[in-house]
Amino acid sequence: MIDIIIIGGGAAGMTAALYSLRSGKSVLVLEKENFGGQIANSPRVENFPSIKEISGSDLSSNMFDQICNLGAEFELENVEHIEKVDDHFVVKTDYNEYEARAVIIASGVHHRKIGVAGEDDLIGKGVSYCAVCDGAFYKDQDVVLIGDANTALQYALLLSNYCKSVHICTLFDHFFGEDILVKRIYERPNIKITHNLALQKFNYKNELESLEFEDTQTKQKLVIPCAACFIAIGQVPENDKFANLVKLDHGYIVTDDACHTATPGVYAAGDCRSKKVRQLTTAVADGAIAAVEAVNYIDRK
Repeated sequence: MIDIIIIGGGAAGMTAALYSLRSGKSVLVLEKENFGGQIANSPRVENFPSIKEISGSDLSSNMFDQICNLGAEFELENVEHIEKVDDHFVVKTDYNEYEARAVIIASGVHHRKIGVAGEDDLIGKGVSYCAVCDGAFYKDQDVVLIGDANTALQYALLLSNYCKSVHICTLFDHFFGEDILVKRIYERPNIKITHNLALQKFNYKNELESLEFEDTQTKQKLVIPCAACFIAIGQVPENDKFANLVKLDHGYIVTDDACHTATPGVYAAGDCRSKKVRQLTTAVADGAIAAVEAVNYIDRK
């Protein structure tokens, strides 16, 4: 019997592990892909208190090392279902079953696809959702980035360091990112910006050759040749498999301010829960709160 199982190894999940371990509880972190979550793919983190600048991968690595030193256990497994059995929980993965006294869901979100025919066929052949992972493959080439918020702007700045040109295409007529990032975008000579564009078609044979857009105002067609298209249009949650124990709001887990879900002993932290602000700092805060509440729940029992 494990004291606390944490589903997700991002900033929220690892912070929850940190606080749980420091309270003397046994912890198992279950992560289906890679530790660090979304922030691990960020080229620069500049809004974390006390750290002027750090890469997302380095920050994630530091958090991982910290909880490893405290004795956290890890498994790279995909959680498929949680059941409440008597006074504890059974967590079922694609490989095993585990029992825990409390569960913290910190499953995060995944990249939103644009939903145009050929998108899945081109993943790894010109379509990517991670400039950090794949940008270097397109050094000295022309690329397109679709998106208008912070992640998209960070990706565009990163790509502009080694791509010949970066063409940012947005659906609306303005950016939704932080002013400082927008300012940097306009300062880069090899970044071009076109607003009010809706992607209609990927043109490709074996690999991506060009993108076909429609101007949402004039309805004119625009074809942009490119070696790659980076898509950064947000994230979506994957919480339906927890619906037997939690309430969902547009796919996000409903909690109170203390990260309690509809089931005592089950908590949600980070981007997977319904809230207004999804940032690294709010994920870390959620992780700390959820862990404290889970520890108190176990101690009361």
